[in-house]
Amino acid sequence: MNLSCIIIDDEPNAVKLLEMLIGQTTQWQLLTKCYNGLEALAFLKENKHKVDFIFLDINMPHLSGMELAGLLPSDTKIVFTTAYSEFAAESYTFKTIDYLLKPITLKRFLAAQQKIEASFGKAPVAAPLPAQTDQEYFFVKSGKVLRKILLEHILYFEGEKEYVRVVTHTDQLLIYRRLKDIEEQLTVPFVRVHNSYIVNTKQLNKIQDNHIYIGDKHIPVSEKFKDGFMAVINQRIF
Repeated sequence: MNLSCIIIDDEPNAVKLLEMLIGQTTQWQLLTKCYNGLEALAFLKENKHKVDFIFLDINMPHLSGMELAGLLPSDTKIVFTTAYSEFAAESYTFKTIDYLLKPITLKRFLAAQQKIEASFGKAPVAAPLPAQTDQEYFFVKSGKVLRKILLEHILYFEGEKEYVRVVTHTDQLLIYRRLKDIEEQLTVPFVRVHNSYIVNTKQLNKIQDNHIYIGDKHIPVSEKFKDGFMAVINQRIF
């Protein structure tokens, strides 16, 4: 469905994630990215009739998302994006389509896409969400080629400063992304276990002495991420 939108958020990484999700999963036109409320007001004043809806962060300096929403025309359709759940009730005093909690996962974004497109009177073009995460996929840019990789085939992600190595049984692809950005797009069975690693728990062979074994690879589990990792594993212990 061809819709136009803008992103209003003071966090560059959050903007980058939304921009990527929009570009990879929708036919929407992203008209601009605004990093504060005043910039957004100026753009909307000049382009009021071109914008179908806005992605609006709540916690911004100088002019919060709620304050900005109160200055917009009452028929402005809004998707709020925030790390704080306590504003959910207040958000629906506006023409709110959805309320996305950060970090926004791919699955949650696709659910929001359905709501957004339904609010404009048409079902989304995309197929229904698969029942299991392992049916999902990413396109990974390798040189000038976009490689399609099923999530179920990924063994682990390894962070290397500003790059991430995506490792499958047959390939190792290096992409220019931070591991934190990758983590924000993933849900279980993918779990962060170390500052440098996210693992696919469906692919691990055993856990021993604070190490994960995936094939011939030994991956350390750090104290920082151990509790979250074991909470996932404990659900599968007989």
